[in-house]
Amino acid sequence: MTTALFWIAAASALAYLPMSPRPASPLRSLFKTASVALLALVAVLSGAPMLLTLALVLCALGDALLSRETDSTFMAGIGAFAAGHLAYIALFLSHPSSDTALIFDKPGIFWSLIILGIVAATLLAPRAGDLKVPVLGYIPIILGMGITVLALPEAGALRWALPAALAFIASDLILATEKFLLPDGHPALRITPYMIWILYWGAQAGLLIAFL
Repeated sequence: MTTALFWIAAASALAYLPMSPRPASPLRSLFKTASVALLALVAVLSGAPMLLTLALVLCALGDALLSRETDSTFMAGIGAFAAGHLAYIALFLSHPSSDTALIFDKPGIFWSLIILGIVAATLLAPRAGDLKVPVLGYIPIILGMGITVLALPEAGALRWALPAALAFIASDLILATEKFLLPDGHPALRITPYMIWILYWGAQAGLLIAFL
């Protein structure tokens, strides 16, 4: 049953993909939300850690809010995703590696994420307008998720969780670039919705697989 649900979630994600650049609609919201909500259901039925289920549920809520594409739902969606990332951080720190410290184990990734956060904050701060505070507050949370994933055991969940977490960060940075940095009509806007969705859903699926 869980395998079937996973593939239904994947089918929902695939159905949403061509809708991603289109205006908000009930069907678009349905496919977007279902594609992650069904992953949460797979987590429940598979006996996955409760924090994983909580993270997926919060992200599905964020999807539902962001799919409406208004400033108020955007801010609420940021809040839901921030809470989801905090749940992922708690999940990663509850499965620590027994042999290495996360900072010294992979210093290249650690310091790259720190520098990335500084650059992102510098670029977004003057351009986020009324959303400046939630956007800047979100940056350390999403990057914290990328850093704390390094605490996972090398031979276990890290194999799936690390690339998934990095894909999640990439999707959020592309979304921020799309919303705040690229001018209307920029050629990149033709492909960014597809990039965001592929990276994002792949990240959620990868994080689920990492803990099953």
